[in-house]
Amino acid sequence: MSFKKFIFQLHKILGLATGLVVFLVAITGCCWTFREEIESLYDDYKKVTPQSNAILTPTEAKTYAEEVFPDNTVHGTVFKKADDAIEVIFYDAEPEFYQSVFLDPYTGKVIQVDNHMTGFFAFILEGHMRLWLPKEIGEQVVGVSILIFILIIISGFFLWVPKKRKNLKQRVKFDWKKTTRWKRKNFDLHTVVGFYISSFALIIAFTGSMMSYDWLKYVVYISTGGEKEARFIIPENEGNQLVDNDVIPMDNLIVKLLKENPEAEGFELHYPNSAQESIYVEVSNSEGLFYDSDFRFFDQNTLEELETPSVFGKYENADVADKIQRMNYDIHIGAIGGIVGKIIAFLVSLIVASLPVTGVLLWYGRNYKKKKLNVN
Repeated sequence: MSFKKFIFQLHKILGLATGLVVFLVAITGCCWTFREEIESLYDDYKKVTPQSNAILTPTEAKTYAEEVFPDNTVHGTVFKKADDAIEVIFYDAEPEFYQSVFLDPYTGKVIQVDNHMTGFFAFILEGHMRLWLPKEIGEQVVGVSILIFILIIISGFFLWVPKKRKNLKQRVKFDWKKTTRWKRKNFDLHTVVGFYISSFALIIAFTGSMMSYDWLKYVVYISTGGEKEARFIIPENEGNQLVDNDVIPMDNLIVKLLKENPEAEGFELHYPNSAQESIYVEVSNSEGLFYDSDFRFFDQNTLEELETPSVFGKYENADVADKIQRMNYDIHIGAIGGIVGKIIAFLVSLIVASLPVTGVLLWYGRNYKKKKLNVN
């Protein structure tokens, strides 16, 4: 067997084995791309009328929200502009619980409760990440299949390269006539279209794999020159515990950050899980982007800012390797390129979903059609 025939057999077998998974992951990813833009069309409840009086403190917001879900854990509270509702996020892993309570920032009145585990986009995300299977099984199936899909893309490129240069034109454009049979058209849809989106598909698949596997994330970070911890680390307090229990320094933190960062899009405050853990605040600096967020940590007793050995710290302190890690999700969904990037990600995902279909048709045409003809 020649090397090219071996590559062809590998491409075919791997493609048939993972085709359904790749199709479902791609089509759900396609639907997820514009989630924020679509949801913004019906989220008027997140806006309020600005008032001159002070907004709720983190402690007050947590207290009001816990009246709705007294038996669940507050993950964090999001503070935005003066005309934005405060969002208190609840999350528990076992049993899985993920809901948000939106409060009037001036009165504490509950405006709306959102269940992030129901609805169209929750359904899409569950399919994209685990094919609607149990988490332990589905995530492994998706993760392995996407790693295999990377091999399929690479092997497909080798197969695309023509033996003779004069045949190159047939591989880069559609040369269809009225007499062109559907079999040839299907072949072109698989090879020509596949060639043009292969580089984008490789990027999307690789960034998705980095989110699935911590070891891959670590390998990429080290190989790009990273010297920090490639994981999220919340430092411990350094100051002494306050004697006056009526004074809660954390309640002054958001006001302080709002004054220091008037251009920030929002502040997601995470309450310490113990007396030793510091306060973690994620400062969103750009709408629709995550990579340039500042991850800041404050001593819960003194509000002194603490440094973390993690790659997730202030964006201004990030080096090239840090930025590659931070940009991974934004690259994966195309947000790194703004609306144009999202359109590209949408189209690439849609076309990737078509490749298993055209590939199966090619396989069927080369095998079962011939068998039927031989029988006749």
